[in-house]
Amino acid sequence: MMSKFTTAFALLAALLLIPSCSATRTAAVSGDIPTYFTIDDMPDLVKCLPAPPSPGSAEFAYDSLRYYSAKELRGDKERMAMANSDAVWSLDTLFAQFFEPFGMELSPAATPQIWTLLESGISTIELIRIRPKAHFHRVRPFEYFNEHTFTEWEEDFLRGEGSYPSGHTIRGWGTALLLTEVNPAAADALYKRAWQYGESRVLVGDHWQSDVDVSRAAASIGYAKLQTSSAFRTQVRKARAEFKRLQRAR
Repeated sequence: MMSKFTTAFALLAALLLIPSCSATRTAAVSGDIPTYFTIDDMPDLVKCLPAPPSPGSAEFAYDSLRYYSAKELRGDKERMAMANSDAVWSLDTLFAQFFEPFGMELSPAATPQIWTLLESGISTIELIRIRPKAHFHRVRPFEYFNEHTFTEWEEDFLRGEGSYPSGHTIRGWGTALLLTEVNPAAADALYKRAWQYGESRVLVGDHWQSDVDVSRAAASIGYAKLQTSSAFRTQVRKARAEFKRLQRAR
């Protein structure tokens, strides 16, 4: 069950932030936010993860089953409000989904060190999706079945873009990994929310289940690469110190 805070935010995001999604879709890979590594520095998922399931395989049959079973859950208004908000391609909106499980509202002004860690961390981790999306160029489920998604406002800029892996899921799982660095006590709640964030992509019909499943591994691979950056480790220490200071001030 979602709290009143989460439900209210989800509805607000759905009403106010959706028009900006298309404009922000590529912002994190356009050089607007500093990253710890370049695309070429990141592990190549084409070489280290399996190809997506092929039509006719048992794995693809499971993907199809999950697509249709997920459609049956769209009558849950609270859950679909969350899924609608999770679909917004905006780092601000993404991070806001994790305020409650993290235990603190985050912003560039109030928590600049944590915010910097999140922005640059996610902008680095998500670079890992670019090669496999282009290489496999998997058709999205709503295209394959020639149906509309629950989030029809996404369709124009998702159509024709590779489905494997899921950029949203990489962002969500990566956010939980980064925030757990700062507040390990919140790990259970953070990973629960990140799991829901990925499942939202199946619920709305924008991704296959296998896209989402592999994306959690992809985010973890990107996160492991971050650990090799001294600049990243320095920023983690700054973010932890900021969090502890704010906790004491409460």
